Amino acid sequence: MFEDSTFESTGRIRTRSRNWMVAAFIFNGAILLALILIPLIYPEALPRLEMPWLMTAPPPPPSAPPTQPHQQAQPTRGMTEMPGGKIQAPILFPREPFISKDPEPAGPTDVAELGPGPGGPGGPGGVFPGQPAPPVIRLVQNAPVRLSGKVVEGLLINKVIPRYPPMAIATHTEGTVVLQATISKAGNIENLRAVGGPPMLQQAALDAVKAWRYRPYLLGGEPVEVETTVNVVFNLGR
Repeated sequence: MFEDSTFESTGRIRTRSRNWMVAAFIFNGAILLALILIPLIYPEALPRLEMPWLMTAPPPPPSAPPTQPHQQAQPTRGMTEMPGGKIQAPILFPREPFISKDPEPAGPTDVAELGPGPGGPGGPGGVFPGQPAPPVIRLVQNAPVRLSGKVVEGLLINKVIPRYPPMAIATHTEGTVVLQATISKAGNIENLRAVGGPPMLQQAALDAVKAWRYRPYLLGGEPVEVETTVNVVFNLGR
C-alpha cells in the first residue's frame, strides 16, 4: 500500500482520466463543428436582422440605350448648301470627302485690289473711282540710332592709328581709352568725347578717332545718325 502511493511505483497504478480527456475533446469538437456547419447548410437559422445586408444582391446595372442603325451618307452632288443665299448646315455628313472630277468654275474677275494701280483704290476700274490714292507714310528718324561698337566696326572705311604720347612711353602707361561719338549720315565723326581710360592717353585717342570715316548706316533704305562707343587700345608691345 505504501509502495503504490509513492511516485516511483513502477507504473502499477492505473487511471481512466486519459480516456475521459479524449472523449471530452471529441464531444467539444463535434459541438464546434455543428455551430459552424448549421448556418452554412441552413441560412434560415441566422437572425433576421442580419439577413438584409448579408444576403441582399446588388442592383443590376442600367441597361444601355438601344443603338440606332447608322445611315449611309449619300453624296449631295448637285445640291447647294446655300438655298436662298443663306448658309445651312448639312443634314448628313459623308464618311469620305467628296472629290469632284469636273474642273472648278473660274472665280469672279471683278475682285477689288488693295494695292496702287489699276483696280486699286482711286485707280481706273477700282472700287472707289475718283478717290485719291492713299498717301505713302515714311518713318522719319530724328534721334540717333544706338549701336554697339562691334556693329560699327564693320562700317569703318578709314582708320587712323593714334600716336603713342612720349610721356606715356616714358612712364610705361598702357590701357584702353573709351570714347563716345556720333556718326553722321555722311559717315563723319561728331560729338566725340572721352568717357574712360588713362588721362595721359585720352588726347591721343581723340586726335586719331576724329579722322575716322564710316559708311552711312541705312535704316529703311535711308541713312541715319548713329550713337556708338569706340575703344582705343594702347599697348607698348611688351
